[in-house]
Amino acid sequence: MPVLTILTDDALSPPPNLDRLRELVEVRLSSAADLPALVRGADAVFGWDFFSGALREAWPAADRLRWLHVAAAGVDAMLFPELVDSEVVVTNATGQFDRPIAEFVAAQVLAEAKQLYPMHDLQQRKQWRHRETELIAGRRVLVVGTGGIGRAIARLLRALDMSVTGVGRVARETDPDFGTVLSSDRLAEHVCGVDHLVVIAPLTDSTRGMIDAQVLAALPDGAQVINVGRGALIDEQALIALLSTGRITAALDVVQTEPLPVDSPLWELPNVHLSPHMSGDVNGWRDRLAEQFEANLRRWLAGDELHGVVDKRAGYVRHG
Repeated sequence: MPVLTILTDDALSPPPNLDRLRELVEVRLSSAADLPALVRGADAVFGWDFFSGALREAWPAADRLRWLHVAAAGVDAMLFPELVDSEVVVTNATGQFDRPIAEFVAAQVLAEAKQLYPMHDLQQRKQWRHRETELIAGRRVLVVGTGGIGRAIARLLRALDMSVTGVGRVARETDPDFGTVLSSDRLAEHVCGVDHLVVIAPLTDSTRGMIDAQVLAALPDGAQVINVGRGALIDEQALIALLSTGRITAALDVVQTEPLPVDSPLWELPNVHLSPHMSGDVNGWRDRLAEQFEANLRRWLAGDELHGVVDKRAGYVRHG
């Protein structure tokens, strides 16, 4: 019977379908510390703790590993050169977070345009103050990242009559979800004139820090930055410096260091709205991640094609 090692930790409950998994394979539950011992002889690893980098340390013991499934959209925490160069197939939770994150982005766009955060603050101070808000129809959105989540964001915002353009590796004019996709190598030019900059690119060597000081400086006054990708996609110090001027606003679901240190200026800036890396975590998300893995496990055991296969060198699942 094939051996499956599930990488988890004490803070996580095991997958809710654990009994069904045990009917299919021999299951080992492993903490990060125990992984070197429990990955030896394992045919597959299920990264239930998808932020763990333990597999890299345990790699010399992974003598039989053929498949790694990461229970997340981003696989940056679990990729390393030896794994990339190996024949181990890597899959991820493709599709599971598309709609939830798209809705979260739409909520942040609406909250900004309709002044929901200031409205709440005034309510707490018992101040009745009339204000005028903005229409989002026709507002310009630039979505950096054209994978499944970026596409779901584009479809939803376009349904709200917003003007949405994508940024990806390759420019094109007839994309079914974005219409126009611009090349990421001219990002500072592309952000001029946008109302909302949405960041959802995968974190790779080529995208780390891509929203740098030059790109941020090119944003127009009043623009909103929404990061639902990874904190390291943005030069955080440059972002803080710009936010401190009051020239733009930001909704940050991810930051450079998580949890956000208590001494970070981001906590105190009035034009920043923070959420603790939860944009895709809707009710039942863990159940759906477990069910998705089980379905893929059944395919793997049957010798069928796996869903959500990651291009390990690119660092993401290729779409289109």
